[in-house]
Formats: sequence, structure tokens, C-alpha cells
Amino acid sequence: MSELKMIDGVTAKKKYLDLLSSKYPTISKASTEIINLEAILNLPKGTEHFLSDIHGEHESFIHVLKNGSGVIKRKIDELFTNTLRDSEKKFLATLVYYPRSKIELVKRTEQNMDDFYRINIYRLVELCKYCSSKYTRSKVRKILPQDYSYVIEELLHEHRKSEHKEEYYVSIIESIISLGQAEDFIMSLSIAIQRLVVDRLHIVGDIYDRGPRPDLIVDRLADYHSVDIQWGNHDILWMGAAAGEKTCIANALRISSRYANLDVIEDVYGINLIPLATFALSVYEDDECAEFQPKVDEDEFSTKEISMISKMHKAISIIQFKLEGDIISRRPEYEMSHRLLLDKIDYKNGTISIKGRDYTLKDNNFPTIDPDSPYELTKEEKDVMDKLVKSFRMSDKLQKHVNFLFSKGSIYLKYNGNLLIHGAIPLNEDGSFMEMKLKGVKYKGKELLDRMEYLVREGYFETDDEKRSYGLDMFWYLWTGKCSSLFGKDDMTTFERYFIEAKETHVENMNPYFLLREDESILKKIFEEFKMDFEEDHIINGHVPVKFKKGESPVKANGKVFVIDGGFSRAYQSKTGMAGYTLIYNSRTLQLVAHEPFTSKEDAVINETDIISSTVLVEHKARRKMIKDTKDGEKLIEKVEDLKILLSAYRRGLIKEK
Repeated sequence: MSELKMIDGVTAKKKYLDLLSSKYPTISKASTEIINLEAILNLPKGTEHFLSDIHGEHESFIHVLKNGSGVIKRKIDELFTNTLRDSEKKFLATLVYYPRSKIELVKRTEQNMDDFYRINIYRLVELCKYCSSKYTRSKVRKILPQDYSYVIEELLHEHRKSEHKEEYYVSIIESIISLGQAEDFIMSLSIAIQRLVVDRLHIVGDIYDRGPRPDLIVDRLADYHSVDIQWGNHDILWMGAAAGEKTCIANALRISSRYANLDVIEDVYGINLIPLATFALSVYEDDECAEFQPKVDEDEFSTKEISMISKMHKAISIIQFKLEGDIISRRPEYEMSHRLLLDKIDYKNGTISIKGRDYTLKDNNFPTIDPDSPYELTKEEKDVMDKLVKSFRMSDKLQKHVNFLFSKGSIYLKYNGNLLIHGAIPLNEDGSFMEMKLKGVKYKGKELLDRMEYLVREGYFETDDEKRSYGLDMFWYLWTGKCSSLFGKDDMTTFERYFIEAKETHVENMNPYFLLREDESILKKIFEEFKMDFEEDHIINGHVPVKFKKGESPVKANGKVFVIDGGFSRAYQSKTGMAGYTLIYNSRTLQLVAHEPFTSKEDAVINETDIISSTVLVEHKARRKMIKDTKDGEKLIEKVEDLKILLSAYRRGLIKEK
């Protein structure tokens, strides 16, 4: 950048203004853009949706995206209050969610499809117009599907009551029908409506693990018009696995075995599991691996399949415990030496000593562990891991998905007055920020989170071996370490849960944050640390399922904190009593939407069932929040100021019009 110049009180960064002038080459064009931006600043802010802990439940997630957490149905009710029956409103909503499938169903019984197309195109155009009313034409244009953007834009801005344009409006729709384009046009209108009801989507962590198809969720997000992701502990685990970090690979495989989701790894991501399966069969051929039975409905899998998964589950778990011991020894700053358990086992007597007490092991068959060097991988285990690392690193689809998580994701995000973070702000019991030494330097609070994110990015992208090695280990620490904002506990007692009956050894203490976030004085310190306004702003967390059926509320600290993990994952729904929360933040209100379990797409199309959602208004502002009050608004205001400087430079001859 050139030095700043002062000419008649105008400060100009000459090189920047030259660059800006190439886009706005005249006084007229710069003035027009200023007028446009200042008008946009006074529009209501767009609607933001927040979801968390999706855990691979792709059907439920995609349906929530399609119905805008119930907003589309609400818009239909508002617009067609006195003109459509309830059954017609349900039909129209289903048509918006699943246009192609619903039309195919209608074709089986409808005698006059042209009439069907005509009626529903008119209705969808009106609904699209209603949903787009608070956006500028240019913004709506960017949201519209490309194939029919011009036609939809014409219809959205037509005045049908005008005698001059009535025939024009009618002829557009009749042409669409006569040319056989009605079905595609309805599809485009439906997509436009789905996009218009959500201006920005925030995923507050945990796309991966437990559910069947996390890959379909990532694919859907990659095509979404506006999204950000705050990594969850399960996401960072898969990101580490994609980076080739061995303990993350072992953990990801262990969890996939536990929930019998190995199809995602093998069929979707193309990772070769034959070396692991062959190894597991040879080592545990006569072992029932009873403690490693997958959590599945036995009707879905054969006895042989369950036996195979159990053996693979045990094999990768033992490898995991060995690999974790290696990192713990290599990184003393992690302060995890108490997690070194394999050397605490009495292999002859089948017991283990933990915190001065001896416990009998439920399973004492450890054919791959050398009691004198318990953390050393056997030659066969090394071979399995080397092949798995290569396979994870060579999976094009996994690398594409993880690159997307890096490009759209972060450990935390401040956005329009909300701090989004999956788990916790790591605190000590006295409310002070937990401190951790990384590469010889102590970090805490916001600085610690920033540093950890920097290190994992180095672990994935850096070519320097030393930096990459340190960053790779940080992936695993964020999965399981006590100072990890994504994990939020003091321990992960995986070994104890598999091998020890005594429940007291299974305890994983939550970080003090989860209690202290109800303390106003502590909360104010956190808000100050992240430069937030305590009166106006909020913290949004996921990670810990809210036990709705036991009366627990997702609203904490008098409305300063929202916990929106309500059980999207079917594995949690028996504990929570519902199927997830969505937080909706529009220009005037914060609304918490509680969802009932989703049945299936087929049921939604045929029977027009929807996810039953109950909405609670948690905050209402007397004054609407405008775009000028948002993060995006700050950027627009800055751009307006720059354009005004450019305008002044044109008028004073600093820069010549082109």
C-alpha cells in the first residue's frame, strides 16, 4: 500500500482507490453504488438458523432444511389464511419440500395436470414473493436457481392487477406449461422458497458419527447458499483422521464399529478395511469380543456380521489405546499421564490398578499386548495402521469434505451478537480461564482457542514435518483433552467403559463452565473476553443433550445462553425425549423450535406428514434489527465510506474518471 496522502482533508490509500476505481470507474457509478448500499443497510436483517449435533441423521436434517424449521408452513398459513383449506396448505407445504416426488404421486390420480400446474405455479409465485419481500432484487436474483432466474424474477415483480401487464403475466405461465417445463419450474420455485426463508445457516458442531450418512449432510451444506460451521469434537476427530493422524483414525473406526456404520467408511469414502478385518479375524478368531458388540438392532445384521464387527471393534480399540499412550508420552504438556492404563494391568491375574484401587477386568484376552512394552504396536498392527493412514489420506471424497470443513469452519464464531461454540469455554472451578502451555507459551481464554485452531490448520496444511507433527497431535487433543473447548470434560474413560464393571471408573466430569455459565459474574467475564455486549449478545452451545423429558430447559442464564443439542441423533432421543432444537433469529425475535422425531421422506410425501415443531419465543425486540446493525452491515458501512472517499478523490482530481 502506498503512503497515506492528505489533500483537502481527504485521506486516500492511492493503490486501494485505484483498484476500487476499476470497479466504479465514474462518479455516476460510485454514487449509484453508495445509494444502493445505504438503502440495503436500512432493510431488516435476514433470518438465521442454528442447528447442532446432527450426527449423521441426514434425512431429519435435510427435512429441517427444506421446511425451514417450520417457517415455510408458517408463511403459508399467514399468506393463505382465508383462501386455502388446511389440507391445501399441507399439500402446498409438501410440494415445496419435495416437489419432484409429490408431482410424481399426483400424476397417478390427476386427470388434468395442466390445471394442477397452473394453480400451483400461481400459489408458489405468491409464496415466493411473500418470502422475498424483505430482500433487495439483487439479493433475490443471486438466490434464485440459475435455469429460471429471469422468469421467476419477472413474475415476482409483476403487478397482476395492472391491466397493462395481466396478459404478459398469464402468457409466461401458459408458455411454461405448454413447453413441458412446469415440473422443472415448480422445482426451481420450491428451491427458491427454501433458500429465501433462511438467510444464513449456522451448524454448531458434530456432523459426524453415530448416524448413517454424515457425507450426505456435508454434500448438502457444500451446496448451501450461506453457511458456517463451528467444529464439534466428532468433526475434529474425522478431520484429524483425514489428515492421517493415527489415533484419530483408530477412534473414528472404533466409533463407526460401535454403531455399525462401517459402510460410510468403506462404501462412501472408499477406505479399505480388509487389512483390519483380516487382522481382527486372525487375532480374535476364538474371542467372542462380548464387550465390543455393536449397538444395533439384531434384526438388521446377521450373527456372522455382528461377530465380524465385534472383532474389528476390539482390534482397533486396542490399537487406539496403544497409540494414545504414545502421544501422551510425547506431549507432557497435555498433562494426561493418568490416562496411561495399559501398564497398570496385571495381565496374569486379569486386574488393573487405578487411583490406588484394583479392579477385575471384564475381558482379559490381550494377545497383541506385550506386558513389558504394552504401548508398542505389533508388526501386524503397524502394517494395518500404515495401510489405513494411506487409505484415509487417499480418499478424494473425504479430503474434499474435510477441506470444506476447514474453509467454512472454525472452533468458534462471533456473528451478529452471538458467540457460537460447540462445547465450552474451558474454565477452572473458580471461574478463571483454564491455561495450557503450547510450544513453551501459556495460553488461556480466547487466545487459547485461537492458538489451537491455528495448530490444527498447520497439522492439515503445513508441509514442514515438525509443525505438521505438532498440529496432528492437536487434532487428537481437541477430541479428548481437558482444555479442549470441543470436548468439555476432564477425561474420556473409554477403556474403563469397555473393561471395568465399576461405574465409578466411568465418570467423566464436565468442565466447570457448564455450571458456571449460569453465574452472571462469570458470564460477564466471558463476554468481556470475547468483546461482547452483555445486555444484547448471547452464547450458543451444542454438545450436551438437553433432557427435555426431564424438564431441562435449553435456555440458560436468563436467556444469555442457549443449548441447542436436543437429540437430532436417534441414539440420544431416548434420553432427551425429542429430536433436536433449531434456534431462529430474525430481525425482531429469537425463537426456539423443538422438533419431534422425523419418520421418513416417503411418509412426508405420501401422507404429508411434517416434523411436528413447537416454537417458543425467547426474546422479542421492540426495534427491528436492521442490516446496518449486523456483521455484514459493518462491512457494507466500511464499503460506503471507501466509496465516499473515492467520490471525493474523483471530484478533486486525485483519480481520473475512466
